[in-house]
Amino acid sequence: MHLPVNAFRAALGQGHVQFGMWSGFASGYAAELEADLGYDWLLIDGEHAPNSVASILSQLQAVAPYPVSPVVRAVNHDPALIKQLLDIGAQTLMVPMVETEAQAKALVAAMRYPPHGKRGVGGGLVRATRWDDVEDYLADAHQQLCLMAQIESAVGVHNAAAIAAVEGVEAIFIGPADLSSALGHPGNPGHPEVQRAIAATIETVKAAGKAVGILAPGEEDARRYIALGCEFVAVSIDISLLRQAARASLGRFKDDGPAQAPTNGRGASSLY
Repeated sequence: MHLPVNAFRAALGQGHVQFGMWSGFASGYAAELEADLGYDWLLIDGEHAPNSVASILSQLQAVAPYPVSPVVRAVNHDPALIKQLLDIGAQTLMVPMVETEAQAKALVAAMRYPPHGKRGVGGGLVRATRWDDVEDYLADAHQQLCLMAQIESAVGVHNAAAIAAVEGVEAIFIGPADLSSALGHPGNPGHPEVQRAIAATIETVKAAGKAVGILAPGEEDARRYIALGCEFVAVSIDISLLRQAARASLGRFKDDGPAQAPTNGRGASSLY
């Protein structure tokens, strides 16, 4: 069989925005429900959600029949973990807290087989090769892999041009919450200093010819970032949606009325 096409990677640079949902329930059942809602991509969070390699596998299997692109976020830069995530079939990886060109190059090496990298060969043991049914997987795998480096610190913003210029880094994802904390404004990604850093990073990444995305569950924020040039935006967080809808539903029957969702830019988005 042929190597599966990475639809998320193929859509980068095609002139339209890909809208995503942040999936934090660590459940194949929930992921499958979300995969059929019409989002372009679904972030399976291995950093802050209670996921393991096995639970991420179950979610990749659950969403496979649906027209949504799974993006897997690793918890760290560990090459052994990256190898496992690729072996279970992840084609697009988001890696948090990338701050330097050297870190970006090391991540690229972790995703590629020798002689171009250091990824270990699992062959017929791994789902990514469809247990050795994919023709020329070792030679061609990198053509459908997408590394998304997450910039979410002052150092990362400073080095954004060098990180984006690394061959093999296909996209940059900005983390507003960690960036706001790094800049001295925890829980306030709407602070002018944070917004200037985000805008500068978007401009820098686009100037390097790479795609840039961001988490923006607030509509006003999302539209502003799209206007600045973001090509993929996570506009929903499943846990937040359930929490807000459940409170509103109960509120219709409680004397004190429905609880109000945060309106100051804080709340669920500050977790990411």
